[in-house]
This record gives sequence, C-alpha cells and structure tokens, in this order.
Amino acid sequence: MHLREYVTFDGLGLAELVRRREVKPEELVQVALSAIEAVNPSLNAVIGLVEAETRATLAKPLPEGPFTGVPFLMKDLVLHMAGVPTDMGSRLFQGMVAPHDTTLMARYRRAGLIPLGRTNAPELGFNASTEPVLHGPTRNPWNPEYSTGGSSGGSAAAVSAGMVPVAYANDGAGSIRIPASLCGLFGLKPTRGRTPSGPDVAEGLNGLGVEHVLSRSVRDSAALLDATLGPDVGDRYSITPPERPYLEEVAREPGRLRIAVTWDTGAQVAVSPECVAAVEATAKLCRELGHEVIEAKPSYRPQAMWTSLAALWSSGTAALVDGMSAMMGRTPGPDVLEASIWATVLKGRELTAVELQRAFAIMNHLSREVGRFFLQYDVLLTPTLPYAPYRLGVLNANAPTTADEWMQHAFGYCAFTALYNLTGQPAMNVPLHWSAEGLPVGVQFVSRFEDEATLFRLAGQLERARPWAKRTPPIHAASARGAA
Repeated sequence: MHLREYVTFDGLGLAELVRRREVKPEELVQVALSAIEAVNPSLNAVIGLVEAETRATLAKPLPEGPFTGVPFLMKDLVLHMAGVPTDMGSRLFQGMVAPHDTTLMARYRRAGLIPLGRTNAPELGFNASTEPVLHGPTRNPWNPEYSTGGSSGGSAAAVSAGMVPVAYANDGAGSIRIPASLCGLFGLKPTRGRTPSGPDVAEGLNGLGVEHVLSRSVRDSAALLDATLGPDVGDRYSITPPERPYLEEVAREPGRLRIAVTWDTGAQVAVSPECVAAVEATAKLCRELGHEVIEAKPSYRPQAMWTSLAALWSSGTAALVDGMSAMMGRTPGPDVLEASIWATVLKGRELTAVELQRAFAIMNHLSREVGRFFLQYDVLLTPTLPYAPYRLGVLNANAPTTADEWMQHAFGYCAFTALYNLTGQPAMNVPLHWSAEGLPVGVQFVSRFEDEATLFRLAGQLERARPWAKRTPPIHAASARGAA
C-alpha cells in the first residue's frame, strides 16, 4: 500500500482491508511510519515512537475488534501505557514511566489498534495552543505559522496531515474541540462518565476532563466510542448506556431537530467575524436540511462560571503536581515548570476547602440551569472558538504571568467550550467552514446530557451534505515525496 492510497481510508476502512486480508497490519504500520517520517519534521506532532511496544503488539495475534490492525497515536497526557514514558509536556515529569496501562488504553488495545507513538501536548494540558518548552511547538499542517490549538494539538496535526486516521485526545475546557476546529477534523467530547478515567483517578480535573479521540470521519469517532465506553471497576458512578451502537446512529436520519443558535459568549469576549460567518453558514445548512433553527442561548452568569473553572482547574493542577512530584522524588518549581503552570500551582495551593466546595456548588447550579435550556432545544449551535485561527506565540505559557492573568488569557479561547466541561454535556466540533485564507474554522454543537446519539445522527447528516474528508492541508502525507 502506498501513502496516497493509505490516506484515502478512515480507520474502519483500513480495518476492513485487514479483515478481507487485502493488507496486513504490518504493512499498515510501515506505511503509517513512512507518513510520520515524511511530514512530522515539518509539524512536530509526534514526539516519540514506541517501537518496542509496536513490535510486541504485532508479534502476537491481534484482538478481533472494530479497528484491528489500524495504526494509532496517543496524546502524551493522561493516557499511558505500561513501561512507556509519559512526559505530560513537562520538564518536571520527563521520563515518567507507569507500571500499567490506563483502563482506556487497555480498551484501545482490545479494539485492535496498534500503538505507534506519542503526540505533543502543552504542559499539563493547560493551554489552547500546543507549544511546550519541553518539546517545542506543534505546527498546523494548514499553515505552519499557525497553532494547532490545545491541548490535543499534536494528535490533531497528526490526523489532519494523514499520519494516522484517528488519535487519542482529551478535553478539560475544549481540548478536543479546539484542535479539531483549527485542523479541520471531527472531534466529539463525550458526556462526563461516558469513557473511563481509571484506574489511577476517578475523574480528571475535578470532573472537567473527558477522554476520547480526534478523527477525520464521524463513523470512526462513533465506533471507537462504542468500543471504549462504560464504567471501570470501582468507578463512583456510571451513566445510562446508549440505546444502540453509536456507529448505527451515524447512518440514521436525525429527524427535524429544534436547534438553538448563538455566537454570544455572554462574556467580555469579542467574537471574530470569521467565526460568526461559520455559524451563519451552518445555520443556513441546517435549515436547508429541514431543521428548525432559532436564535437562543442558555442563561447563566459567566463570571460565576469562570470562578468555578479557575478553582477546579488550579486545585486539580496543584494536586497533580504535588502528588506526582512526591511519588517521583522530584521538586516542583519555576526551573522545571512553565511560568503559567507554576503560578497556577501556587494559586491552587492557596485555595481553601470551602472555596473548592463553592466551585462545585456553582458547577451544580450551571448544570441544572443549562440543562433546563435543553428541555426546549435538541441542540445548540455556536462557534467552537471565539477567535479566527491564530499564530503560534500568542499563547506563550512561559511568559511572566500571574495565575489570574493566565487564566483570563487562556480561558478566553474556551469561551464557547468550557461551559460544557462544567455541565458534563456532550459537544462536538464539525469542520464545515474554511476561511478566505484556506484555514479551517469549526462550529460546535451541544446536546443534552447523555445524548451523544443526537450529535452523531446530526454529524452524519452534515458529513453527507458537506463532505470534508477530501479537503487536505498543504502539509500532508499524500503530497509527500514518494507518496505515489
């Protein structure tokens, strides 16, 4: 198989070739490694291969799963593999090795995926751009002067450039949806509790963090969620399982949906005309598809939301840094942590238990307030980002700063996404718009708690109406030397 043929398939398509014995997993691995070799030097998306792990996986019979034989990349944050280093984008944790797989990693293996390597992430995931001091910036394949977003920017660049069809990602305030928007990909943040966070933690970032993937096709996202959803042994709670496989939902018509639309953040954040144009064009498409589209938005207090988010994020970051440092016998400080992270750790250490409880109370109030809005509407349509695609360097996490200054700056990029990490609702980026400069500008759809099914049905309909998979960036494996 040549690179130009390889990149025409999504993950399920490659797995079907393996099932029909038209291609061997070993061959797919070699082609994927060739793609990485060809385009990664221009992008810095992959920070390390896991050759021993790849060889060990291929040396024994692969599980019969929906993605058997498909090459896979893992964001170097939260997810980890037994015996493989995990840096979390941080000099403090460089070379950290876990003795076991996370639950989700074990489920990816069971689905038949073959791990190839680790993708770049900002330090501890706290940036809407992927440019850590440790590994340097990841560049956007649509324009290498621009950011891939964060914190799943390395995975987004790898999928967008054709290295692999799907890659692991996670989302604490927009970290799946923002990179998907900037790299022209589909990215769904599942409902809180839909995928497991164990066995090391009950939930990420005090309930803000959720794990899934970035993909080119909607069906890859749906099928991989089918393969990995459900609680782990010992989880504190679980949510209602889906009525039917999400993969089936992608092919089902959504019916006539009542869609609310807004480009108002409710906060002091000016929304780019390009992002407004993306929403307006998408609203028009939804009307053409027969949906009822009404201008409306949830009612909530933005300042309360930011207060809760800051407390949950800073306390979670401080606990992670202090706990992992003690376990590894290392000392955190400004010499091994970026300025923004060190400031956030100091802020988190100062928070009282009462202040943290207030943050949870706000989280609870927001969940109910926004939840009532979705009794009237099936889906909400917004921009994914308030800003048009931005250049590397505008989110310098190592510039001198206070925690409050950094949070105000960085969370501004999460003005449309972070709310749904607090409420726990599923939300997705759909790549339906490109700027006049040829850069992707995504839109976000949000649905009720536990209702990924509606999102997958709508995403499938939109993908059929406005296919995006054949739109490839200038830096892409298909155009690499020797791709033919």
